[in-house]
Amino acid sequence: MIDPFTAMAAVTSAVNLIKKAASTVDDVRSLGPLLGRYFDAKNTAVKAVKENKKAGGSNMAKAIEIELALKQQADFERELQMLFMQTGNIDVWDAIQRRVQEMNREDMYAEKAQKEAAARKQKEFEDMLLMIAIVAGAMVFIAGLLFVATSMAQ
Repeated sequence: MIDPFTAMAAVTSAVNLIKKAASTVDDVRSLGPLLGRYFDAKNTAVKAVKENKKAGGSNMAKAIEIELALKQQADFERELQMLFMQTGNIDVWDAIQRRVQEMNREDMYAEKAQKEAAARKQKEFEDMLLMIAIVAGAMVFIAGLLFVATSMAQ
């Protein structure tokens, strides 16, 4: 598990790098790889915060940490949107946002399918254990009947 502070530092580093590069480029398309690094770092940070939350600790501390990080990222993304607007590429920004929504939906469906598959596998395992218990119980019952029958026959 990655430390949330390390993950957030990677996000901040990516933001700073993009801001420096944005001031020197003429075309936002050249920022593509840097933007990819930012959104990868953001995704890692969100996962790290969620995992860290599972580890316990103060809910207030986690809530503050999450909300401040989300605010910082939202502020940067608004700046990024303005950069696309100022360079006459708002259509590209809109297309990016649509694609992100589509990919998020696909991820959500994939995660749901994975959870359903895991639940099915668990159910199958439980059903198999139940069948084994029933067969074992039947065998013990039959063995008991045979024992009683042989004891009576003697």
